[in-house]
Amino acid sequence: MNDYIMIGKIINYFGIKGEVKIISDFEYPDKVFKKEMSYYIGKDKAKEVVKSHRLHKSYHLISFEGLDNINDIIKYKNDYVYVKREELELKEDECLLDELIGYKVYDKEILIGEVIDYVMSSSVLLKVKGKKEFYLPNIPEYIKKIDKESKKIITDGGANLIL
Repeated sequence: MNDYIMIGKIINYFGIKGEVKIISDFEYPDKVFKKEMSYYIGKDKAKEVVKSHRLHKSYHLISFEGLDNINDIIKYKNDYVYVKREELELKEDECLLDELIGYKVYDKEILIGEVIDYVMSSSVLLKVKGKKEFYLPNIPEYIKKIDKESKKIITDGGANLIL
C-alpha cells in the first residue's frame, strides 16, 4: 500500500506573497485543505506545512509556513502534492476511490463483477467488469455497504439490469 496519496497539482503561484494555486479533485478536500496539514511536494516529497487555505474560483490557494514570497515557492510550479495516508484520519466508513479497485461487487449475495476503475464526473462512478462492463454510482441509493476487510461492495437490487 502506498504511503503517499496524491491530492492535487500546483499549477502556478498566485501573487507575490508565496501562495500556490492547486487544482484538485480529491474526494475528501476538507481533510487535506486545512491549516497545519503537512504536504509532501514533488518527486522528492519536500515537506511543507500549510499556513493558510482559501478557495479562489475552482482552485485551492495555499501558503506555507516560512515561505512568504514568490521566490520561495516558484520551484514547486507543476509539482504534484501528496499527503501521508496515516495523516488523512479517515473514518471507518470512509475509503479512497483508489482503494476500491479490485473490490468484488455483489448484488445482495450474487457476485456481479469487480471494480476495475472509477470516473469522476458530476458524481463518482465505479467501473465494474462482470459479464458486461457497467458503471455503478458511488452513492448510498446504490451502494449499501463497503466491507474493507473482505474487499466487497454490496448493492441492493438492480442485478437483473446487469446480468
